[in-house]
Amino acid sequence: MCNFSMARRQRVQARRRMTKSKIIAIGVLAVVASTVGYFGINSMIPANGSSPVFAFPSNHFIKATHSDRSGYVYVSMSSGSVKGLRTSGGGGIVNPEYIFDVGGLESIHFVNEDHDTRSQHNFNVDEFNVHTRDLKYFESQTVTFIADKPGTYQYYCNIHPEMKGNIVIEQ
Repeated sequence: MCNFSMARRQRVQARRRMTKSKIIAIGVLAVVASTVGYFGINSMIPANGSSPVFAFPSNHFIKATHSDRSGYVYVSMSSGSVKGLRTSGGGGIVNPEYIFDVGGLESIHFVNEDHDTRSQHNFNVDEFNVHTRDLKYFESQTVTFIADKPGTYQYYCNIHPEMKGNIVIEQ
């Protein structure tokens, strides 16, 4: 009976011992958790901000496209705070005007859907430090900013100057 109890005690102690592989696994998990936390916090910093904003942004979907009839245009897939001429077939609003409230957290989800020419496109609003990279066909990027200055501001594509519209920030 004594041998059985002692053998059991030795097995329990062996399981509790920190082995080299357990230490490595804990270290890897710590690095992964730290990396996810770092990028998670940094993803909450708006383009025109310096610290994370713990709020849900208003989402706006806009795509770059081309057709023989209209040329290069932005087309909004959002509703509500968007004004402008609709595309034929009700597919969205061409070079829309966005109207935001001052202080709002806004996310622009931009996608290049220029199937005709497969040209690169970008989306820029200088006053809010909003600048996407040059996106190839069917690439996308999301930019979040704080609409903190009342006024009317132009967004544009610096590759195709005819692609532009306005963002109005109202008090």
